[in-house]
Amino acid sequence: MRADAKKNYDHLLSVARAAVLKEGAGASLRDIARKTGVGLGTLYRHFPTREALLDALLRARFDELTARAGKLESSNSTGEALIEWLRETVAVAQEYRGVTAPMMAAIEDPNSALHASCVAMRAAGTRLLARAQADGAARNDIEGVDLFALIGALAWIGDQPTLTPRVDHLFGVIASAILTE
Repeated sequence: MRADAKKNYDHLLSVARAAVLKEGAGASLRDIARKTGVGLGTLYRHFPTREALLDALLRARFDELTARAGKLESSNSTGEALIEWLRETVAVAQEYRGVTAPMMAAIEDPNSALHASCVAMRAAGTRLLARAQADGAARNDIEGVDLFALIGALAWIGDQPTLTPRVDHLFGVIASAILTE
C-alpha cells in the first residue's frame, strides 16, 4: 500500500472508531468520510461495506486483546490475570454497540472476516483460563467457549439501556463464580 493510501486508511479507521464508539454500529459512513477529509468513494475503496469497516475495527481490537492475553500469561497471579483480561475483553465488546451478535456468530463462521481474530482471541483466553485452573485459582468445569459466551452475555447486557448500570456488578458476580479464591 502506498504511503498516502496507508495514511488515509489509518486515518479512516481512527475516525471510524471514534464515530462508532459515539454513535454505535450505525454511524454514518458519509460523516466518517467527511470528517476524515476524503470522498465517500475513497472510504468505499478501502471498505466496500459497513460490515467491512466494522470488521476492520473489531479485528484490530481483537488482535490487541490476543496480544494482551499473551503478556498476561507471564503473570504470577493467574486468577487476577484471567479476570483482568476478561474485564478488558468485555469493555472492548461493549465499545461497539450493536456488534455483539455478529461477534458471537463470527467464531462459528469460518467465512467471516472476524473468524480468525475471534478464534485467536478465544484461544488466548482459554490459555489464561487453563493456567488459572492449573494453579487452582479457577474452577475446572469452565472452558474457553464458556468465557466467550459470558463475554457476549455481558456485552449484550451493556447494550440494554436499563441494564447498563448493572454490568460492573454482574461482572463481579461472574468473576467470583469463575475464581476459586
